[in-house]
Amino acid sequence: MDDLPTSRIITSRSEFHDALKEAFAFVADKGCREVFIADPNFADWPLSDRAVIENLSRWAFTHRKLTVLAESFDEFPRRHPRWVEWRRQWAHVVECRAVDEADIGQMSGLFLAPGLMTLRVLDAEHYRASLSFDPTDGTRIRDALDALLQRSEEAFPVTTLGL
Repeated sequence: MDDLPTSRIITSRSEFHDALKEAFAFVADKGCREVFIADPNFADWPLSDRAVIENLSRWAFTHRKLTVLAESFDEFPRRHPRWVEWRRQWAHVVECRAVDEADIGQMSGLFLAPGLMTLRVLDAEHYRASLSFDPTDGTRIRDALDALLQRSEEAFPVTTLGL
């Protein structure tokens, strides 16, 4: 059996970014079917980082699904242009959902690959987060995430039609 990376507490912005990049690389290597990422606005996520985009491309197949949950996607084109471009090509595996304003308090930064790993922000202001490879952590968090997903709505279309 492969040795799993070490679970740990994240205590700085650079550690948080490194953990996110590690998470995208980990799911690309392991090939999990579903990935969920959630954050009120993804303002401080390195989604346009070249390594993240490369790992997402390695991970993405027709039978996989990336669910992105946010309060708003208004800033995505400006903050994450590479990710937005990647999404155009892989729209069939990406679902973007907006959370109602009343539910934002229940949502913190989250990277969840069910059965594989969980990266969960505990304190966004001080970049404290928990990186876990224990499947039971993911199961507990998935239950809360499912409740948010049920109350969310589709958002951020790949193309905008208009005159």
